[in-house]
Amino acid sequence: MDIKILIAMHKPYTAPKDSIYLPLHVGKYGKSDIGLVGDDSGDNISAKNPYFCELTGVYWAWKNLTSDYIGLCHYRRHFTLSKKHPKETQKKFEILLTGQETENLLKENDIILPKSRKYYIETLYNHYAHTLHVEPLDETEKIITEKCPQYLAEFKKLHKRTSAHMFNMFIMKKEHFNAYCEWLFDILFELEKRCDPAQYDAFHARYPGRISELLLDVWINTNGLSYKEIPFIEMENVNLFKKVISFLVAKFTGKKYDKSF
Repeated sequence: MDIKILIAMHKPYTAPKDSIYLPLHVGKYGKSDIGLVGDDSGDNISAKNPYFCELTGVYWAWKNLTSDYIGLCHYRRHFTLSKKHPKETQKKFEILLTGQETENLLKENDIILPKSRKYYIETLYNHYAHTLHVEPLDETEKIITEKCPQYLAEFKKLHKRTSAHMFNMFIMKKEHFNAYCEWLFDILFELEKRCDPAQYDAFHARYPGRISELLLDVWINTNGLSYKEIPFIEMENVNLFKKVISFLVAKFTGKKYDKSF
């Protein structure tokens, strides 16, 4: 299989050596060269990176790669089949998903996804509303109603579901990838017109990237595609205590997030 898994990067960082991985400088437009392939070549939206986050890399792959399978992970967040995650960064690289493992998984599944993130005490919609400005998400529902109402029932489940496949991480066949991108970017470009990112600070202006995380399951479930969940590994230590406290503060006091964790 001809597989390419993009590694979204915005700074120099160690990358796995397996040939399926393609380190990509996302948001390269106007930035200093860090020695990687950039998302500013060919047909691209690299300049939109402050709003679309890693999706500028997804768009670049859609328009410029011809591999049979396309995927996305992040410099600090990767797929793995291992259930035990070492603390040492170098040892983490030894357990990342390999090309052979990826081929085996794709023989039986349309898509590979990371283990879903569970919020337990609130729905996906409520979590978004508590931590971020909810207006763009509400406008997304209007756009789906107008452009592709067959996806509306699944979108409305955001008000009931408490888990989702987050981080825009996936690996899928190019024909599915093309269909997904055509659907996704049609919605997000219209959303950008209706909700000007400039009205928000730099953190909250990234709403297109965040909303896309919720739209992936909407697209997959509506189209009845099969998927395999596998673990993902954080390459850098995450302060879970601080993350939980910020989540609870947002839920019970209305204080929005002001940075990523």
